[in-house]
Amino acid sequence: MLPPPWLVRSARHLWHWQWLQLMNGLGPADAQGNYRRPPAAFAEALALPDDAGVADAHVVIVGRSCPWAHRAWLVWALRRLQATVALVVVEPDPRAGRWRFGEPFEGCSTLAELYGRCGAPPGSRATVPVLYDRRRRQVVVGESARLIELLNRWPAGRDFDLDPPGQRAATAAWRERLQTGVNDGVYRCGFARSQAAYESAEAELFATLDAVEQALAASGAGAGEPGWLSGPHPSLADVQLFPTLIRLELVYAPLFGVSRRPLWQFPALWHWRSRFHQLPGVADTCCPEAWRRDYFGALFPLHPSGIVPAGPALATLVGSCPMAAADAGSQPRRPE
Repeated sequence: MLPPPWLVRSARHLWHWQWLQLMNGLGPADAQGNYRRPPAAFAEALALPDDAGVADAHVVIVGRSCPWAHRAWLVWALRRLQATVALVVVEPDPRAGRWRFGEPFEGCSTLAELYGRCGAPPGSRATVPVLYDRRRRQVVVGESARLIELLNRWPAGRDFDLDPPGQRAATAAWRERLQTGVNDGVYRCGFARSQAAYESAEAELFATLDAVEQALAASGAGAGEPGWLSGPHPSLADVQLFPTLIRLELVYAPLFGVSRRPLWQFPALWHWRSRFHQLPGVADTCCPEAWRRDYFGALFPLHPSGIVPAGPALATLVGSCPMAAADAGSQPRRPE
């Protein structure tokens, strides 16, 4: 028997009010319902530490499911920094809404404790990634855009510059556009408080993806040529785009409502994503089971049941593009 209409209306009104309260705790929004990402603590861009390259002096702290931490992990892996920068992986604690260490780190059981010991202002969000200095017992930087720039200048086991001089202007331009339109764009869709806020963010997201698709196609990078987003070499722009796009079908499309156009309808982008995934060390940074478990299990306001739905295998997302198969005479289909 269906509940009476008055009860349905009352429940919907109460749930909407509770949802707004929960969303306000998850991420702030302006008066129009547009999500506004809070500033990170320890966000100052710093010079390369004097002891950069000294074994065991520094640690980069990441979380598997966080795309911002994924950027730092990628630079760490691509430049082979294992010998000079240790990697510590924290796990989410959905009940407490914080990152926790698998075993005590510098006497701390949670990232929030470490932030507090390092002088973060009260109420600061303890986020990943973080570059920590063991000798000075201090956070060096906790903002992902600055951190990947720092790691790109770090003495490395592999001479691999992700900010090539001839591409710097294009790399900087793409990074700025991607940050707003794509990296933060999927969150502005998922965390929107109003229909208008969602539609604005969703339109900008796909407009930016269209621009990337056109740029890659024009350069030949989407058709087997060796180019990348800002030029002939992989750059920080590619690093910045990959964590969002590799999560698109697995997390963002079903959870954040960004499913208007699947990525196989962007053949140059699909090919670019597959090529980037094949770079040495990249596959080891991809943890699809953790991504789905953490997003669907932890973002209660967006997914109250906590049920983790089935999704495509990662291997189907980094193989041949279905659109390319269609161009060769097959029928286009969604990856299974």
